[in-house]
Amino acid sequence: MNIQQEDTLILGVDPGTNFLGYGLLKISKGKAEMVAMGVVDLHKYKDHYQKLQRIFTRLLSIIDEFHPTELAIEAPFFGKNVQSMLKLGRAQGVAMSAALYRQLSITEYAPLKVKMAITGNGAASKEQVADMLRRFLKIPQEQMDVKLDATDALAVAYCHYLQRSRPITDKPYKDWKDFISKNPKRLQ
Repeated sequence: MNIQQEDTLILGVDPGTNFLGYGLLKISKGKAEMVAMGVVDLHKYKDHYQKLQRIFTRLLSIIDEFHPTELAIEAPFFGKNVQSMLKLGRAQGVAMSAALYRQLSITEYAPLKVKMAITGNGAASKEQVADMLRRFLKIPQEQMDVKLDATDALAVAYCHYLQRSRPITDKPYKDWKDFISKNPKRLQ
């Protein structure tokens, strides 16, 4: 079966312990369309375990409302602060647990891979990623979430869409110009 023809809904998650971003991307007839994006604000919860519980229950409610079949989640990056890394890993694990509880398939993507997939530059800023997504998905400016955690999550979902729909080939694209010339329908 051709994956590009199959309708599916991808839930993208950018895990965090202050803000958790989510984005939903509908794939229909090989085209991607944003369904929703937003953030779960966790600032009001002082206890780390309450934050983890809120992540679990909120993601379950999003899954139950939209019925995605796949979760694309950003993998934790290695930072200098071990405690922050540990908390971020817990948030990611709880998000994955919610997806597994609802029997979604899960794919992890490194932040560098997401940025490369969206902008062609692994060092791109969050603002550059958001702007490229707005253009690719034809999202009106007024619908763009002001929290970049939401667009980061949508970027993870879009990266997953690109990865799952790209035909397997021995010859990778040389650059973005080569990609565009070989995939003109993706930018229509």
